[in-house]
Amino acid sequence: MENLLYSDFRSIVLNNVPLIDVRAPIEYEKGAFKNSVNLPIMDDEQRCLVGTMYKEKGNEEATKLGYELVSGDIKAKRIQGWKDFLTKHPNAILYCFRGGSRSRIAQEWIYENLNLSIPRIDGGYKAFRTYLIDSLDPATMSMKPIILGGYTGTGKTIILNKLNNQIDLEGLANHRGSGFGRHVTEQPTQIGFENDLAYDLIQKQAIGYKHLIFEDESVHIGRCYIPRPLFEYISSGELVVIERSFDQRVQIILDEYVVAAQKEYIDSVNDFKTGMNLWYDYIVESMLKIKKRFGEERINKVLGLVKDAFDTQFLNGSVDGHRAWIGIWLSDYYDAMYQYQLEKTTKVTVFKGDEQQVIDFLNQKQ
Repeated sequence: MENLLYSDFRSIVLNNVPLIDVRAPIEYEKGAFKNSVNLPIMDDEQRCLVGTMYKEKGNEEATKLGYELVSGDIKAKRIQGWKDFLTKHPNAILYCFRGGSRSRIAQEWIYENLNLSIPRIDGGYKAFRTYLIDSLDPATMSMKPIILGGYTGTGKTIILNKLNNQIDLEGLANHRGSGFGRHVTEQPTQIGFENDLAYDLIQKQAIGYKHLIFEDESVHIGRCYIPRPLFEYISSGELVVIERSFDQRVQIILDEYVVAAQKEYIDSVNDFKTGMNLWYDYIVESMLKIKKRFGEERINKVLGLVKDAFDTQFLNGSVDGHRAWIGIWLSDYYDAMYQYQLEKTTKVTVFKGDEQQVIDFLNQKQ
């Protein structure tokens, strides 16, 4: 069988090539690549045993043990898993950590049992990961950044996702970017966030855009963070500001952080009452985290309004009562914080307007 190696990493990204990760689950969970599936040749325990043997007696004995551990029915199960995936994705590519033994053995077994010649990534996970990390270096980018800003509740993400030449950092981080921004589903690992971000940047750059639009973010988005050089690149961009009325902003917050968020919690447990209570507990927990900054008197007032709105919603289904605490939270906390940031910023504002005006302006910046 020909030892097929694949090293055109850019092609993997641009074509969204399906990938078979044959590393152990514990390795995959720490960080993997977009469009990849974990079909390991060894499970976590087997990998640990082989690793111990490698340290004690060297590569030859470790390889021998590996073949013993993954044999018979276990081997047949591994091959069947690869077959099922390759039937749906015949253009898939294999990889292990360094592109060595595990992916080579998987490649051989696939050829011997399925008569398929599947390439493996030259250098494996480590080489491809290095390529993606290098792609996050602003020195490799020809696009100029533009920052989409505005008060909390102006719908920056809504507008961002109506544009072609944008990077949705919050979407990639699976977080809304605020103190109330956590989704029910877990955020990706930092490695996973960086890998997906690199994919997005490489694909957008290949299209040939002159400008790339980002939402105005802090360096941290939940537990994920933007690599410092990239964050400085984004921060160097010109600022475009969305303007909306206070009532419009309250409505946007209501739709996203109450209506949509409650649905997330309800769907996650498939039970209305349990999901609603989980949402309520999360809102209260999030508010209490900034009790010192907001002040005890105001926090107690807002928590009372949240409880009243929550109880009323249970009685008649109306979410309108939530507008009261949202309004206070915006005016007394987020607006004051944004005003402070405006006073300190060195960013140059080049345009202000409502949603359609901002979209029209940014569409000229592709």
